[in-house]
Amino acid sequence: MPPEPGVRSIARALYRTVSNLPIISPHGHTDPRWYALDEPFPDPAQLLIVPDHYIFRMLFSQGIALEDLGVRRLDGAETETDGRRIWQLFAENYHLFRGTPTRLWMDYVLSSLFHIEEPLNAETADSSYDRIAEKLRQPEYRPRALFKRFNIEAIATTEGALDDLRWHRMIRESGWDGRVVTAYRPDAVVDPDFEGFSANLDQLGEITGEDTGTWAGYLAAHRKRRDYFKSFGATSSDHGHATADTANLSAAEAAALFDRIRSGRGDAGDHRQFRAQMLTEMAKMSLDDGLVLQIHPGSWRNHSPSMLSRHGRDMGFDIPTRTDYVGALKPLLDAVGLERDLTVVVFTLDETSYARELAPLAGVYPALRLGPAWWFHDSPEGMRRFREMTTETAGFYNTVGFNDDTRAFPSIPARHDIARRVDCAFLARLVAEHRLREEEAFDLARELAYTLAKKAYRL
Repeated sequence: MPPEPGVRSIARALYRTVSNLPIISPHGHTDPRWYALDEPFPDPAQLLIVPDHYIFRMLFSQGIALEDLGVRRLDGAETETDGRRIWQLFAENYHLFRGTPTRLWMDYVLSSLFHIEEPLNAETADSSYDRIAEKLRQPEYRPRALFKRFNIEAIATTEGALDDLRWHRMIRESGWDGRVVTAYRPDAVVDPDFEGFSANLDQLGEITGEDTGTWAGYLAAHRKRRDYFKSFGATSSDHGHATADTANLSAAEAAALFDRIRSGRGDAGDHRQFRAQMLTEMAKMSLDDGLVLQIHPGSWRNHSPSMLSRHGRDMGFDIPTRTDYVGALKPLLDAVGLERDLTVVVFTLDETSYARELAPLAGVYPALRLGPAWWFHDSPEGMRRFREMTTETAGFYNTVGFNDDTRAFPSIPARHDIARRVDCAFLARLVAEHRLREEEAFDLARELAYTLAKKAYRL
């Protein structure tokens, strides 16, 4: 909240109207197995530390081995399995998170969810572990109960194109009324550099009955998988490419490119162009089936090959890069950018692109919307910078509210609460400066906290 008393009072008044609104979580990575099985979480470490790369990347940067934090190794070598020891190690090093959003999220979880007010440190590690463990044995701390307690109206998980969605099927068949939908993430079958790409295409053909040895059959297979995902509630697809590059090849050119890729004759340039072409193809499919297209570019994934070979993907070694949008998105925008029925949500890890590229693009192309501050910028300062650098050009209604984009289920309310506070503070300043009427600010507070995400993601 702003430090100035007058602005702070406006911000607090705005926040009171949105603090208890339902949560729309349109993009994230929680495990659908949790909601399907509704089993107790095993221990505090498995719930709060092991799944959270925000936590273990910081600890690793200070010389703490991932194995000591319970992170599995691909070779099956020994890792720590004692939750209490993992928690103790985390507590001893909790000071490392001072000033980070992780500290805000964790403090919120400990206080609001587990009623722990004493500071977390080496001396309080055992007592906090015992209190959390005792809570986790209670029915009201199982996944479905927490889903209701968190006031989640809808949450999207993210599954690969080859996933059979068994957990989503189990959720549906259970009769539970919590709304958990999937999202279509086809990276493994659109990125020729993805490990096992050729075998992945074979599997795509097997599960769809299409000939993925041909361009036409390959596209048909995607359409079938998208329809399958839609049958389990999907309203979006998600694409994590290294760049925002798109292409708009002719059908003959695209087929020839696919033939080179499929036969293993494609070079690095072909690989880049294929990824680019597939973003445009996915946008065209979205015009037909209504899925919102999300583009999460600009991360150098798996920056450390040693860590990739030891622990696999998503181990905190994904690093932001400079990202072009004006030139990169032009082929896609030339093809479908003026379509009013298409929604393409673009994210960035390159804050320098907010005012220079993204806000001007979203401020004119009907198909484009700006995703919220993402990943490394999902923080109070990052959210504030996003609003400051995009609003004057793109406005509020070319953005899509908030995404928590997390694997850390207990932190979801904390993340949404921080976003609501930051947005209310931003709106309050506009009111105090007479750039916005107070009644407009109250309307916008609700839009940013709830309505924009619900509308943009068709939830």
